[in-house]
Amino acid sequence: MIGNRENYAEAPEQVGLDGEGERPIPDGHEFALLLTHDVDRPYKTYQYLYYALTDPENRWNHLSGLLSAENPYWQFDRVTSIEDDLGVRSAFYLLDEQRLRDRSVREWVSKTGWQLFGGRYSLDDPAIRELVQTLDDGGWEVGLHGSFESFDDPDRLAAEKGAVEAVLGDSVVGGRQHYLNLDAPVTWRIQRDLGLRYDASLGSSDDYGFQHGYGLQRPFDDEFVVFPLTIMEQAIPDPGDSFDAAWTACEETLQEARENDAVMTILWHPRHFSERDFPGYGRLYRRLVERALDLGAWVGSPGEFYERAALDERPVGTGAD
Repeated sequence: MIGNRENYAEAPEQVGLDGEGERPIPDGHEFALLLTHDVDRPYKTYQYLYYALTDPENRWNHLSGLLSAENPYWQFDRVTSIEDDLGVRSAFYLLDEQRLRDRSVREWVSKTGWQLFGGRYSLDDPAIRELVQTLDDGGWEVGLHGSFESFDDPDRLAAEKGAVEAVLGDSVVGGRQHYLNLDAPVTWRIQRDLGLRYDASLGSSDDYGFQHGYGLQRPFDDEFVVFPLTIMEQAIPDPGDSFDAAWTACEETLQEARENDAVMTILWHPRHFSERDFPGYGRLYRRLVERALDLGAWVGSPGEFYERAALDERPVGTGAD
């Protein structure tokens, strides 16, 4: 399929962590699977025109979406229904990103400007505020999706954290930086100083697997932890083109997690649950979670795992900074 994936912008080089990390798997389980969703673009807007220009064979199909009242990117009911059926919960990371109209005129006509800031949402949107309360009431974790430019800006990240917490009515435990835009350990130090307990930004949008060890990491030898990203949905074969290849990638990674008592983290953007725009991804997600449960995994959100396992394994003392 053409044009269904948004390319990730260039970001500061990520710095990994040495060692295999801690693997505090809850009793009675073989490994842990942490479920996360970055809420980037819950509304399909300019993408209709973009896809019409880049996929001329299906141009009318793309343009016809402009005439529909349906919003194919608002897939929260499908995500939560799948998880509720399976008896699990995940984390949704909310973004307080500037919108394109708030940026310089020069960025209005640039590809990068549209990529980073086009189609963003506001935390003041009544539908978003209702969504946050529904998720929180249902036991899902609501966390922080730090904006692209916040990775080295304490004031910006603090304001974004405060904005999400104002909608949530509670403190957030952790989150992930937008576009995995991470400068380690600078970003982690900022997050920790703002009171976040974990980060899930260390990983890749192009490759999947345990590139940063099988466990959680403690960059400062204290209670702040890093959950490396194991699979982002766009890094595996497209299930709409070859479901079997996509499933093989997931199954092999699950088996590796089980064999190594791993803490495995996955990211599925909510819009990828749109069967029309991203066929096969919702089905693949359900099958992945079902298989993890069959293999004896503890499955849940990073925040819940932190409270139940990571916090219980915290080191004595604050360690080196």
